Amino acid sequence: MSDIVEAVAAPAPDEPRLGLIRRVLGALGPGLVTGAADDDPSGIATYSQIGAQFGYTLGWTMTLTFPLMAAIQEVSARIGCTTGHGIAANLRRHYPRWLLDVLVLSLLVANICNLGADIAAMGDAAQLLIGGRAQLWMVGICVASLIAEIFLSYARYASVLKWMTLSLFAYVAAVIMAHADWGAALRGALIPQLTFTGASMTALVAVFGTTISPYLFFWQSSQEVEELARRHSKPLCIAPKTAGPELRRIRIDTLVGMFFSNAVALFIILATAATLYKHGIRNINSSVQAAQALAPIAGKFASIVFALGILGTGLLALPVLAGSASYAVCEAFRWNTGLERKPRQARAFYGVIVGSMLLGVALAFTPIDPMKALYWSAVLNGVLAAPLMAIMLIIGSNPRIMNRFTLPPVLKAIGWLATAVMAAAAVGLFVT
Repeated sequence: MSDIVEAVAAPAPDEPRLGLIRRVLGALGPGLVTGAADDDPSGIATYSQIGAQFGYTLGWTMTLTFPLMAAIQEVSARIGCTTGHGIAANLRRHYPRWLLDVLVLSLLVANICNLGADIAAMGDAAQLLIGGRAQLWMVGICVASLIAEIFLSYARYASVLKWMTLSLFAYVAAVIMAHADWGAALRGALIPQLTFTGASMTALVAVFGTTISPYLFFWQSSQEVEELARRHSKPLCIAPKTAGPELRRIRIDTLVGMFFSNAVALFIILATAATLYKHGIRNINSSVQAAQALAPIAGKFASIVFALGILGTGLLALPVLAGSASYAVCEAFRWNTGLERKPRQARAFYGVIVGSMLLGVALAFTPIDPMKALYWSAVLNGVLAAPLMAIMLIIGSNPRIMNRFTLPPVLKAIGWLATAVMAAAAVGLFVT
């Protein structure tokens, strides 16, 4: 806590004194965007189903996963900032090629499935709010997202993404309108309750798989590399004198971002618990279905707010999903990477982004059920997460890679605990 206070309260010696709010916002960046992108339309569907099926009783999963998620995301950010390379580049430089190929291919397939499910949900949400054909909205949303990601400067684009995180407050408003039972909500958030049935174990696995996802590791690590390029700074292993402020910034950014992510996920659970569960609606297959179901119970305005949140979080998640896949692929093949570069300077990088997005749209247009595609992407993510987290912890503990900035013992311990939880979740996925 003292680190946070010091980083926020003490201005850098070469900068004018800023207001407290402005300094806090200045410390936020890749971690905040990463956390907000975790609450994508697919995640909203998962959290809505948990609230509808189990009421308030699984709220504690968000409390449990917060420190685990924050720790592993800080590990990924430290790797990028310390080495000046993303996770895939570090894998390529220090570990067998087959391992890199398996992890990157799995990530690419999972991200395309996730993109398809998110684009389909956003098209349905736009149709619900405005009318028209969902398919046309899907194409329009995809094109708008690609134009912004390719043609806006990195600084402006990063700023846009950061401000778009405000769309998640739609779910805070939805809870207020739903008149949640705050006593039951507090008990659910703080006291673990779990019956060892197939349904509850599947729900538990779904929460872990949705909350701690591999694409977030690749994105935040590579975004730290982008931040170094934007500021014309050197990695910590080359410029160790900057380590103190940089590591404090990473910790603040990650803690705030992951807290924000899990708090919003908890609000989604509370909103659907207070409405759908209370009125006997136990099965939700998509985030849009949750929004529609809210209308006759909490009012049409609550339904509109919920649907607006789906669009906002989707616009935030699409570039993260496509971008993380592109970072991984291009780092694996030593191609130029980075949103800081112009399209002509990184044709392959932007080509992978466009290709991933178009494949996601194509998947949304096929007869394949988007939720089934999402299920299989969750399987891939669940299988991929634990070994990838273990590799990240090994990288972060290796002084040959991290120089003197290897992971501190507490962070390493929580990281291994998170890895063990994800490994258990992967086993539980196959069992259930």
